[in-house]
Amino acid sequence: MALREIVLLGDPVLRKPAQEVESFDEELQGLVEDMFATMAAAEGAGLAGPQVGISKRVLVADVRHVEGDHARVALVNPRVVETSDEAEKEAEGCLSIPGVSEVVERPYQVVVEGHDPTGEPVRIEAGGLFARVLQHEIDHLDGVLFIDHLSPLKRRMLLKRYRKLREEEEGG
Repeated sequence: MALREIVLLGDPVLRKPAQEVESFDEELQGLVEDMFATMAAAEGAGLAGPQVGISKRVLVADVRHVEGDHARVALVNPRVVETSDEAEKEAEGCLSIPGVSEVVERPYQVVVEGHDPTGEPVRIEAGGLFARVLQHEIDHLDGVLFIDHLSPLKRRMLLKRYRKLREEEEGG
């Protein structure tokens, strides 16, 4: 198990739809273990393959602290197959855009289908934070970032804050 480097906004891998996983092998198992470790070290709730520079449809999520033991999952080739009409607005951040967050509206409940890292089919019905994290990470697999759900004005303001933070980190 190794920590992977989290790629930041501006890296082209974040904007490219990730490739379907075809081999459920030891390499995939290792990637999932590394992603769980990397996510935990970064104190995140979810992490997608592209965020560690791997353009594969793999995500990990862990919101057990809020949702209970069922809310830790590794999904391969996941897709949202159902969403609720009920929506929720909550602040979101991203490990690839550190230091900033903004309110994003998303469906409150989702049904996600995919596979576990061994290739077994998985169907998850999730609500609240767990649903939000799954949607956020599946967006990553499609080359979509949470900032894409913001109005142009809010996106510009957030990106300005983000660039200022990055400049302060690099210069200070």
